[in-house]
Parts: sequence; C-alpha cells; structure tokens
Amino acid sequence: MAARGQFSSRLGFLMAAAGSAVGLGNIWGFPTQTASNGGAAFVLVYLALAFLLAYPALMAELTIGRAKRANVVDALGSVSTGKTAHYVGATVGLAGVLTASLILSFYAILAGWMMSHMIEPIATLAGATETGTWLTTQGPGRDIIFTILFSILTMLIIVGGVRDGIEKWSTRLMPSLITILIALIIYVLMQPGAMDGLKLYLVPDFSGITNPDLLLSAMGQAFFSLSLGVGTMLIYGSYVSEKENLPRLGASLTLIDTGIAFTAGLLIIPAMFVAQEYGTTIYSEAGELAAGPGLIFAVLPSVFDGMGATGSFVAIAFFLLMSIAALTSSISMLEVPVSFVSEHFNIERKIATFATGTAILAFSILIALNFDTMFGFVADLATVYLEPLIGLAFCIFAGWLWNRNEAMKAIAAGHPDGESAWFVKVWPWYVKVVCPALIITMLFPTVQKLFS
Repeated sequence: MAARGQFSSRLGFLMAAAGSAVGLGNIWGFPTQTASNGGAAFVLVYLALAFLLAYPALMAELTIGRAKRANVVDALGSVSTGKTAHYVGATVGLAGVLTASLILSFYAILAGWMMSHMIEPIATLAGATETGTWLTTQGPGRDIIFTILFSILTMLIIVGGVRDGIEKWSTRLMPSLITILIALIIYVLMQPGAMDGLKLYLVPDFSGITNPDLLLSAMGQAFFSLSLGVGTMLIYGSYVSEKENLPRLGASLTLIDTGIAFTAGLLIIPAMFVAQEYGTTIYSEAGELAAGPGLIFAVLPSVFDGMGATGSFVAIAFFLLMSIAALTSSISMLEVPVSFVSEHFNIERKIATFATGTAILAFSILIALNFDTMFGFVADLATVYLEPLIGLAFCIFAGWLWNRNEAMKAIAAGHPDGESAWFVKVWPWYVKVVCPALIITMLFPTVQKLFS
C-alpha cells in the first residue's frame, strides 16, 4: 500500500478543513436556518454551540485521526483494545461513511443547481433565452445532468490525493470564495430594504431562544457546517503533522467556519428583504419561510434583475461563489468513503474514488427522480439526526473508551506547553461528560416527540 498523504503546511490544512466546513452548509444552510428560526436568536444559539459543543467534538475527531493515522472505520476500531469496543467502533465508523455518502448524495444535487444558475446569465446574454429558462427550472433532466457534472469534478480532484488534490485546490478556491462573498455583501447592503434584513439578523428576540426545534436546528447546523459526525475531520486529522498544535488548529478552524457562516448571513438575510422590495414573497401568512430549501433561488434572482445589466454579472459571481463553496465541501465528504475503501481493502485510490463516487452519484440520481419524497427526508436524516448522534459516539469513544493518558498525549503533541496546557487537561473530562450531556439534552425533546 502507498504511504498515506499528509498536508504540507498549517495553511494547507486550514484551507482544506475550512473548505470542508465552509460550503453550502454555511452559505445556503445557515442563512436558511436563521431565516426559519427567528433570526438573531438562532445566530446566538448557533455561535454558542459552535464553541461549547462543536469545537470540543471537532477536537475528538482531529485527535483520534492524528493518533491513529487511519480511515474512520479502522481508527475508531482501534481506539480501544477490547473486542466488543473494536466492533462497535468499526460500526460507528461505517455509520460515518454512510452519513457522509448520504450528505454528498443530496449535496451534489444542490451543487448542480448552483452550476446551472451560474451558466444561465451567460446563456441569456448570448440570446439563448429558452436554454436560460431550462437552466433555472427545476426538473429531473436538468438536475441529473448537472449532478453528474459536479460529481465528476469532485472525483477528479479526489483522485489527486491529499497534497495534489485536496490541499492544492482548497488553497486556490477558498480565497476566491471569500473575496466574492465580501464584494457581494457590500453591494447588497447598499440596496433598499437591506437594513430591515440586517435588523432581523442582528437584533435577537429572546422569547424563542429555548424552543427545542431551534436548539436542535442550531446543533445540527453547527455539526453540519463544521463537517462533524461523518468522519471528515477525523480523516483530515490523520493527515496533520505531529508537530502542529492541534487545539490551536481546531480553534482557528472553528473561528473561520463560524466567521464565514456569519458573514454569509450578512449577504443572504439582507438580500431576502431587498428581494421583498422587488415583490418577492419571503414569508407566508403563517410566518413560515416561503421558499424553504430553495431560498436563494427564490430570493436572489429578483435582486439581480433589479440591478439591470449589471445583475447578470453579479449573478454569475454569486453562483460561482456557491459552486466553489460546494466543491470545497464535496471533496472532503467523498474523501471519507474513498479513504475507507482504498485503505481498508487495499484498493488503488483512483479505482476507489470512481467506484464510490459512482455509487453515490447513482443514489443522487434516484433522489433527483423522486425529489419531493426523498430530498428533504435524506437531508434531515443525515444532518439533523445522524450527524449529532455519530458526533455523540465520537465523544464517547474519545472520553470513555480511549485511554486517558494516551488521549492527553495525542492532543498535547505539538503543543508548546505539552500535557500541562489547561486545554489538554480539561478536554478529556469535557468531551467525556459535558459534550454527551449537551447533545442528549437537545436531542431528547425531539426523540420524545417522535415516540409520543
């Protein structure tokens, strides 16, 4: 078997891991969840959970990954020497592989929408209005074609491995994403109605802050946006050098992720109210978000149309941004099953990539053909329920089944203060007691509702 890859630098890891975290979960999912759950109250809960829960859980994945230097199945299977724990760990790892594959299956469809909407202004400017209409009209034909294109692009990057694939493209795409995002925010905030959206986004209504649905959505969003609970960060951790300060890397990644999620909200939420100025219905009479998962496709075209000739170029820039965000995340999700298949079964990486990528693509096509019944179900199953549950399992493995001394030694590697650092001392207890308690507390009302 070929030697495992490794990130060449701290910047390479941060760009790759941030690329995984900063995707449609931030730029599509976070603003949609914010708009659906009362605005600023959701933002506050999300930010709190990102640091009180998601960051320690992230450290569990990164630490196990770097210590075990293996794919998610073999890494969790080797956390404990006990035979039962080995099989349970491998099962949890397989659940992570399945969840990553489920997320990528619906994610590729969303990414295909971004690509088709990016091409539409070009087709319209060229006079191909019928093609432009087809590109922006949801249907199995369009969805399948662009899902295939996006999936192939993802597979081609993953074939390159860690340095020549994931790291190389992440360090190129992430700066482009941030630049386009900031430029669009500046423009939208100067439009009529933007300040109403900014008020919703930044001024909290604390009356709904303890709503169980809001808490569960915020936790799911924190896990989804940081790519937790599927093994992505465990895999990326396995490619990090022993010389790196892991707690600092994890904190930097959490700050980048939440920062870009918050920044994306500064674009999408004000843009909703700008679109409302142009006559687009944002909320139903019942106060629910009218567009649902298609929020940005309902909101932004009317904003772009109101810009006149400039709007076409802004639309291209925005959906290019969304396509880049989708790609930086999809390559990390595909890496989870690819690393498992290639390492566990000793299969050449190129073969493993196209075999697993094609299998996931086939399921994506099935979803596209049964969109109304499958898309929302698969998305909720994977991101709202499976990710937090598997994240809980990662915390249990790191806190309860992994030898405490070994865990402290693993997380302290590369830290200038070693095992005497306060974070290194506190983290094993925190991930053992506090993280599982928080996850169970927030999942309990929903589980209770399901069985009542």
